[in-house]
Amino acid sequence: MIQYLIDFVIGLAIGSVAGLLGVGGGFLIVPTLTLMGLPVHQAIGTSLACITISSLSSAYTHLKKGAVLFRVVIVKESFSVPSAVLGAYLAAMLPEGLLRGIFAFLLIYLAYTMVRRGECSARTGTAGVRYRRVPIVGVISGLTSGLLGISGGVLNVPLFHTFIELPMRYAVGTSSLALFFTAFAATWAHYHLGQVRVETALLLAPGLIIGAHIGAKAAHSVSPTKLKLTFALLLILVALKMLV
Repeated sequence: MIQYLIDFVIGLAIGSVAGLLGVGGGFLIVPTLTLMGLPVHQAIGTSLACITISSLSSAYTHLKKGAVLFRVVIVKESFSVPSAVLGAYLAAMLPEGLLRGIFAFLLIYLAYTMVRRGECSARTGTAGVRYRRVPIVGVISGLTSGLLGISGGVLNVPLFHTFIELPMRYAVGTSSLALFFTAFAATWAHYHLGQVRVETALLLAPGLIIGAHIGAKAAHSVSPTKLKLTFALLLILVALKMLV
């Protein structure tokens, strides 16, 4: 019973962060599962399963707030889904140490990109969005999702914001829906490779679902600057933990 409560609290905390920042939470789930004793490849596959279950809760809340651009989601996912499947099979061929190093480097770079750029000319609308760049984000995000089990969300938000030039709240909301499809494709591939601990995902899922809803609601009352700084700080802390 105590273990069930611990799993719920862990899921609730990670889900709240994921909903707030428009990410799947894989950048927190993967190191948490490795600390719980799962091999890194199983932690990656299981984190993707958790994200697939919980991400719709966050997306639903952002949809109600009108902060999701469907055109970006559709174009991005048409490139992300096949890339995620490819990334999952590549992950099975790479050693654990290399995966940890790639994971940490990626998170530190993302933290840097988030803090060095201001809000897109202080815009709050979506005029001037660079739609032609969306396929590039789709390929990069999909490969990373399958390779590192992070659902692509930690790439979606900074790339949507800095490369496609979406205002921060639209970047978070659009990412929350897009990552569901990428995570689902990557989960399917990892499951067939025997790298998903289904019982662990189901234990974490209730907390993740509730937390994601709470976090997504909070995202619309927090300033874009605070969202970015929070995002960057968490990325750096998790990257350092993965390197230790």
